[in-house]
Amino acid sequence: MLRRQSHRRTSHTSDVRSRSTQRRVATGALVAVSALLAAAVQSGAATAAPEKAPSAAGKAGQGAVSMKLSPSQRAELIREANAGKAETAKELNLGAKEKLVVRDVVKDRDGTVHTRYERTYDGLPVLGGDLVVETSKAGRTEGVVKATKATIKVASVKPILAAAKAEKQALGAAKAEHAKGAEINRAPRKVIWAANGKPALAYETVVGGFQHDGTPQELHVVTDARTGKKLFEWEAVETGTGNTVYSGTVNLTTTQSGSTYNLTDGARGGHKTYNLNRGTSGTGTLFSGPDDVWGNGSPSNLESAAADAHYGAALTWDYYKNVHGRSGIRGDGVGAYSRVHYGNNYVNAFWQDTCFCMTYGDGSGNANPLTSIDVAAHEMSHGLTSVTAGLVYSGESGGLNEATSDIFGSTVEFYANNSSDVGDYLIGEEININGDGTPLRYMDKPSKDGSSKDAWYSGIGSIDVHYSSGPANHFFYLLSEGSGAKTINGVSYNSPTSDNLPVTGIGRDKAEKIWFRALTTKFTSTTNYASARTYTLAATGDLYGTTSAEYTAVQNAWAAVNVGSRPGGGGGGGTSFENTADVSIPDNGAAVTSPITVSGRTGNAPSNLAVAVDIVHTYIGDLQVQLVAPDGTAYTLKAYGTGGSSDNINTTYTVNASSEVANGVWQLRVQDNAARDTGYINSWKLTFP
Repeated sequence: MLRRQSHRRTSHTSDVRSRSTQRRVATGALVAVSALLAAAVQSGAATAAPEKAPSAAGKAGQGAVSMKLSPSQRAELIREANAGKAETAKELNLGAKEKLVVRDVVKDRDGTVHTRYERTYDGLPVLGGDLVVETSKAGRTEGVVKATKATIKVASVKPILAAAKAEKQALGAAKAEHAKGAEINRAPRKVIWAANGKPALAYETVVGGFQHDGTPQELHVVTDARTGKKLFEWEAVETGTGNTVYSGTVNLTTTQSGSTYNLTDGARGGHKTYNLNRGTSGTGTLFSGPDDVWGNGSPSNLESAAADAHYGAALTWDYYKNVHGRSGIRGDGVGAYSRVHYGNNYVNAFWQDTCFCMTYGDGSGNANPLTSIDVAAHEMSHGLTSVTAGLVYSGESGGLNEATSDIFGSTVEFYANNSSDVGDYLIGEEININGDGTPLRYMDKPSKDGSSKDAWYSGIGSIDVHYSSGPANHFFYLLSEGSGAKTINGVSYNSPTSDNLPVTGIGRDKAEKIWFRALTTKFTSTTNYASARTYTLAATGDLYGTTSAEYTAVQNAWAAVNVGSRPGGGGGGGTSFENTADVSIPDNGAAVTSPITVSGRTGNAPSNLAVAVDIVHTYIGDLQVQLVAPDGTAYTLKAYGTGGSSDNINTTYTVNASSEVANGVWQLRVQDNAARDTGYINSWKLTFP
């Protein structure tokens, strides 16, 4: 954090040093204000639970840990993947019109390679068609994770709708968001939309201009090229709200050219820090000067904010390289760049894929630069997510995207080990947003900010991604530190659990490695909370084994935020009643039921009745699933229109059925509300704790 001017070097264990010129920096105290975030509407009463986690060895060794690849080693692996991508597509039984495009690669110490691909269909990009292929040292395909299970196929790649109509729709969507100066930034391009719903020929249009708060706009609007229906929209400029942190006098890596110095970090991929000088476009001017002392600790000196941004970027680079073995955001040894002093009174910071850069505003009155360690790490981590999992910045995947940046923003702050800004699980802890000294977000109990959610619920995908990030932030805190009251680095925490059962943490060092591995080798663009549980368990199995204490801790931490259940149900057993008879679900037809007779119970059903549902069905978005009590009261487990293009339901829901008599005939009622997809109830089970 930036505070009063001080040219005295403070005690600082993680000084950023290298062979390049080191420049002493003085920084000063600044305050920021939160960005505008949307309000939330809760709905539903079901508990998320995942598909079964991919199997992993009971005991794992260091072989499952990712290697530290040099840029040249990574380039060679990508070359090899490109050379064999046609054979890979054939092995995966992709259609004749489908092609693979290599996007990223991770290699483990035991020789296992995780290759991330995009797809094309008949030469068109497939949005939501990404997948990760895990290959053994011997070259065998050991596993595949796909963003969609749907078969990529459309009747024709010739559109019926004119592109001009897609443009009009996209501009209308931007205006509905109160955009300023909205204009077509990229003309409609034909794509195959597969991220949700049935794969369809579509137009993707990108609208430029500025969002309502002055943030640059890159609004992507997807329009069905046959019907003209808007299929999806998302904002590609990923924003984060932070504060200027007092980092004290620190060492920066700079470059000397003749008698002039500039903010180019030759030790970290050539990262540069530029001055936009209140502008809102272009790169700006590279910071340079006749000496190697940057800033005077005052926000009125434009170098002060630049020094903080440069320092935060260097720390983040070092963290990913030294902790996770990744050389730069893309893994190619190339640095992003930073732009400071964006706009006039701009109260935010953001990441843009198009410029591969972080941008920071100066806050209210241009006196509060948002250039802190955690903000820099947060923004750079959006870049990491973009080039790995590519989590769509909307719905549940958007919440996981935002949480990933909060998680690594926090872990980089711990890594910095800066005595002037100790590591903590608070976001924006140094700014007085609420006028009472409270932070912007709390990872131990997200709801303390008044808007974020502590636990998953069925409507969480409909709220702003900064708030739907809450359950993942909470999960990470619980996995790291455990539940209950404790003090860490002088900060007091008291983390609750949604099931009122305790969680024992495994330590931040292990938790961060689990999340990073899941992000880079398991997550896809459409990963939701249930899948995040599945993939973090798979990552834990890779690293520590499926019989490990760490594996159990991941299960418990997710259950504590209402995602899945604890091992053995978590409540000390219980009595179960099951129906395993198949019941066909008619396509776009009447509802069908499957009965279970409960007997031998006394009194009413519990407030945490577990309803395990196993339905085999393509495109589960067509289905409505309800639990019907003996008196006919219906509890909606899954609403029609939710779940998108995913196949099959293998989920345990928690229902408050305490107003219902326990004994009697309970029914699972399922109805298919749209044509073309079929399936059946495979089995379902009621468990009374």
